[in-house]
Amino acid sequence: MTSQTFRRTARLATLALLALLTACSVVPTQPPAQPPLVVPTPPEPPIVKPAPKPPRIGLALGGGAARGFAHIGVIQVLEEAGIKVDLVAGTSAGSLVASLYASGKSGKEMQQLAETMDEGAITDWSFPLRGLIRGEALARFIRDKTGGKAIEQMSLPLGIVATDLSDGSSILFRSGDTGTAVRASSAVPAVFQPVKIGQREYVDGGLVSPVPVRFAREMGAQLVVAVDITSPPEKDPPGDAFRMLMQTFSIMGRSINMFELRDADVVIRPRLDGVGSADFTARRRAVQAGREAAQALVPLLRQRIAEKTR
Repeated sequence: MTSQTFRRTARLATLALLALLTACSVVPTQPPAQPPLVVPTPPEPPIVKPAPKPPRIGLALGGGAARGFAHIGVIQVLEEAGIKVDLVAGTSAGSLVASLYASGKSGKEMQQLAETMDEGAITDWSFPLRGLIRGEALARFIRDKTGGKAIEQMSLPLGIVATDLSDGSSILFRSGDTGTAVRASSAVPAVFQPVKIGQREYVDGGLVSPVPVRFAREMGAQLVVAVDITSPPEKDPPGDAFRMLMQTFSIMGRSINMFELRDADVVIRPRLDGVGSADFTARRRAVQAGREAAQALVPLLRQRIAEKTR
């Protein structure tokens, strides 16, 4: 092989080697990576909080005979303040007002009724064997003014408290004839004859529950407004038999109320100084006393409602 041929061959071999090395150093180009597909997350629905729920308000109306007109003033103020009562329980005179209120009568309507009411319309005297007054006139009055509605048919849930004469236990009437139940709840021993319902006899509910706070709770009240119209015992011993009997009730009722009223959220005590249990001439004064006592406690009642609203 000539030297010229050798050099040509060597040059070709070198070129071939360089071409091979260049080919090995070239990295094949990859297509650009596609970004991952992102599926948008749907927004979470807004959390809707339930509207605040006010407590069930129960009105507990106590006994006190003619002083019961004060209950009407209390109811008027509650209506004017827009405070809705969900149920009502009553004892004795409180059961009379409670039944009228539960039947749908407003505070204004009840005041008009009270001012025109003839005391004789609820009094039927009898031969004094077990009581001076039969009480059937009172029952008729209630039936007439409530449209003959039974207790369970009232616009508001109604409870009427009486005392079982045989064993001294309490009973809460939630159904049946309204007039008969009010008559039983108001049957002051020795003044009204006991009321027979079924096989049992009943007398004044004030013997066991002068202000029926616990019964309002039993009916489902979450906030109880109690109206206490019981009269304090007289300092000077009364002279006649009826006042002596009322004095006895005052002493007994005061002791029971110390325990029962502790479970009330708001206690309204109208100032009824000088208004006796038999004083039917002070009707307007009693209504006004109820209004004034309730108006003074409206701010406290609103506060209690706010505390129990959830």
